[in-house]
Amino acid sequence: MLNRCILLICFFCFYFSQAQYNLESGSKIQQDSLKRKEFIQHLGQGFFPTRFLDLDLRYLIKFNQYEGIRTGLGFVTNNKFSERYRINSYLVYGFRDHRFKYSIGGGFRLSKSTNTWINLAYTDDLQETGSTKFITDGRFFQFFEPRLLNIDLFHKHITKKISLEHELHNTLIFESEFATSKIEPTYAYTFNINEDSFTNFDISYTKLALNWNPFNKIINQSNNKSTIKQGYPKITLQYTKSFKDVLKSDFNFSKIDFKSIFRLGKTSKSFSEITLVSGIANGETPLTHLYHAYPNNITKETILQRFSVAGLTSFETMYFNEFFSDKFITLQFKYFLKPFEISQHFKPQVVLISRYAIGDMQHPEQHEYINFDTLNRGYTESGFELNKLFFGFGLSFTYRYGAYHLPNISDNVALKFTFNVSL
Repeated sequence: MLNRCILLICFFCFYFSQAQYNLESGSKIQQDSLKRKEFIQHLGQGFFPTRFLDLDLRYLIKFNQYEGIRTGLGFVTNNKFSERYRINSYLVYGFRDHRFKYSIGGGFRLSKSTNTWINLAYTDDLQETGSTKFITDGRFFQFFEPRLLNIDLFHKHITKKISLEHELHNTLIFESEFATSKIEPTYAYTFNINEDSFTNFDISYTKLALNWNPFNKIINQSNNKSTIKQGYPKITLQYTKSFKDVLKSDFNFSKIDFKSIFRLGKTSKSFSEITLVSGIANGETPLTHLYHAYPNNITKETILQRFSVAGLTSFETMYFNEFFSDKFITLQFKYFLKPFEISQHFKPQVVLISRYAIGDMQHPEQHEYINFDTLNRGYTESGFELNKLFFGFGLSFTYRYGAYHLPNISDNVALKFTFNVSL
C-alpha cells in the first residue's frame, strides 16, 4: 500500500513539474504570459483557481501510517466572490481509519489597507503528536510533504477557534487566536499530573505570533499585495498560553516557539542556508503539545526497507517517536553548490547538509505507556543530496554519529529520494 501511494504521489509531482515545463516553454504572447504567471503564483500558494472558488491542493491526496490514503477537497472563496467576506472549508476521508475529517470556517475583513481579518473555524481532524504549527505558516505551501508518509502518532482534536490576522507592515504579519480543543490520542497514553490521570483532555488556549520578513520585496498587483522576491532572514516568534478551568480546560501551560531562516549568497551560484528552530514548554503540558525534532526515519531492519523520501528540514536518521522534549533547539546547515549545467533542462545540484539537535524533559515519568528518549546529549547527522536528477527527483545520503550513534552501523544510515520543484 505504501509503495503504491508513493508512486501515486510521485505521479502528481511529475504532473505538476511537467505542467510547469509546458507553461514555461509555451507562447510568448504577453497576455498569455500574464495569465500563466498568475496561474503559477496561485499554484505556488497551494490553490487551483476557479471563478469564485480557489481549490485548496493541500487536501487532494496524502498518505500516513494511521489513515492510509487520505483524500478530499478544500476551498476558499476568492475576491470575485467577495472582497470583504470569505468562506473556507475542507472534507477528507482516511481509508485506513474509515473516518471523515472536516473543517468549516469563514472570515470578514475589517481593514483593506492592513489586510485585517477576523476568522472563525470549527475543525474535527488529526494532528501529529509533538508537532508545533506556527499559525503564520498557513501562508506557505509545499506540493509534496514527504514526512507525512511515515507518521503514525496522531491525536484527534475537535477545535473551535476565533482568530485575527493583521499586517503591521508589508514585511511584518501579526496573528492571534483563541481556541478550545477536545484532545483524544489515537494511541495508548496516560498523562499523570497532580495525582490525576488523563487519557483524553480539554485545552483552552490563546496564541500570539509575529512573522517578520524584513528583506522581502513587495509590489501591488491587481490591488493585492504580492511577494515577488523572498528576502532573508525570515523570523517567526509564537507564544501559546493554556488556561485551566476556562471552558473546562484541564491544564495550565505556556510555550514559546521560535524559527529563523538565513540564506547567504545568490541562488544562481553556491549559497548557504541556516535554519534555527527552538521551543520551550512550561507547566502541565501533555505529550501531544510537547516537541519532537522533526524525525523522518521509519523503524525497519534494513536500509532499503527504510528507503522513502527525504524532507526539507527533517532529521533523516532520527526514528519516529524516538525523542520528545519540553525544551529543544535544532540547527540545520545546508551548502548548495552551483548547479552542474549539463544541458538546458538537466542541471543537477549537490547540497552538503549537517544537522544538530539538543533538548531535555523535566518530568518524563508523567507520560505513561509510551517509550522515548530525550535529546540532552546532543544529536548530530550529516550527509549530502544530489538533487534534480530527473523531473525534480534526486537522492540523499545521511549518517548519524555522536552521542546517539547506534551499535549497528546500518541503523545510522538513511538513503532516500529527494524531490525539489519550484513554481
